Amino acid sequence: MATDYYAVLGVRRDASQEEIKKAFRRLARELHPDVNPDPKTQERFKEINAAYEVLSDPQKKQVYDLGGDPLSQAGGGAGGFGAGGFGNFSDIMDAFFGTASQRGPRSRTRRGQDAMIRLEIDLDEAAFGTTKDIQVDTAVVCGTCSGEGAAPGTTAQTCDMCRGRGEVSQVTRSFLGQVMTSRPCPQCQGFGTVVPTPCPECAGDGRVRSRRTLTVKIPAGVDNGTRIQLAGEGEVGPGGGPAGDLYVEIHELPHAQFQRRGDDLHCTVTLPMTAAALGTKVPLETLDGLEEVDIRPGTQSGQSIPLHGRGVTHLRGGGRGDLIVHVEVQTPNKLDPEQERLLRELAKLRGEERPLGQFQPGQQGLFSRLKDAFNGR
Repeated sequence: MATDYYAVLGVRRDASQEEIKKAFRRLARELHPDVNPDPKTQERFKEINAAYEVLSDPQKKQVYDLGGDPLSQAGGGAGGFGAGGFGNFSDIMDAFFGTASQRGPRSRTRRGQDAMIRLEIDLDEAAFGTTKDIQVDTAVVCGTCSGEGAAPGTTAQTCDMCRGRGEVSQVTRSFLGQVMTSRPCPQCQGFGTVVPTPCPECAGDGRVRSRRTLTVKIPAGVDNGTRIQLAGEGEVGPGGGPAGDLYVEIHELPHAQFQRRGDDLHCTVTLPMTAAALGTKVPLETLDGLEEVDIRPGTQSGQSIPLHGRGVTHLRGGGRGDLIVHVEVQTPNKLDPEQERLLRELAKLRGEERPLGQFQPGQQGLFSRLKDAFNGR
C-alpha cells in the first residue's frame, strides 16, 4: 500500500483502538474544513478519515496489515463515507462536542410548569401567621385516560415511519463523501409512537384543567413579595408527567392605622398642646389589643414613643419588631375671648409675651453637605 495509515494518524502499528480513536479525534478537531478551509487541509482531512475508517474496523485493518486494499470493496473511496463510514461521522461529532449524539424517541411524559397565585392578607395575619384556603385553577391528570392520552380500550402504537426511533435519517453527498443527517420524525413528532384514537376528554394531552381548593399555611412575619412554595401543586406535565410547584406570592393590604417598615410598625398620634404640656395617657388599639401610651409632660411635636415588641414577628428567628408612636402637637387656630385671655395670662406668667425665638441654620440637603465637606467647612 502506498499510504501508511498509521503514519497518517501518528500512531504505532500496535496501537490500541482507544489510542487510534483519540488520535483521530485530535486531528479531526484541527483539520476539519469548518475550522480550516484551506484546500491542502481538506485533502489532509480526507486522509485521516480514510485512515481511521480502515484502522477502526478490525476486518479492514486486517486486510490492510496483510497488504491488501480494504477500501476497494467499501464503496466509499478514500476519505469517503461508505457503508462503514457513518461511524466516522459520529466520531467527528464526538471530536467536536465530546460524545456522539445519543438521540432517540422523546418521552411523552414531561414535568409540568410551575404556577403562581397572588394572595392578599391583612397586617395582623402577616404579623402572626394564619391558614388560608385558596382556589387554584391548574392542569391535572386526565381521569379518563390516566395520563396516557389514548382513548379507553386503545393504546399508543409504534410509528411506522421511524419504527419507534423518533427520528428519520437522510443521506446526502458532499465533498467529504456521503453524510447522514437526522431530524425528528414528522409523523410522530419525535415520540416514536402515535396515538390513533386520542382520549376524547383531554384530546391526547393526558391532562385537563380543574379547579381545586388548597390549604396554605402562612408563616408569621411574611411581607409583600414573600413567596411560599408548595411542591408538586403546580401544573401536571404533558402525558400525565410530574407536577411543577405552586408559588403563593403574598400581598399585604394597607392598614388603616399602622404603616409597616420592615418588622416595625409606625403610627402618629395628634395631641392638643395642653395635653402635650401637661402629659396624659392615650388609648391605642395595637395588634395585641388595647394599650395606653404614656405621654410625658412637655412632649414636643416630632418626638416618638417606642412600644417594644409590639410590631411584626421576625420571619427568621424569634422576637418581634417595635411599634413606634410619633407625636404631633396641634396648636389651636381659633380661640374664643376667654381662651385667649387665659393664654395671655399664661404667657405673661411665663415671660413669653414677646418671645425672641431661637434661630438655627436651615436643614441642609445632601448636595449642600457634600459641597461644604469639599470646601472644608
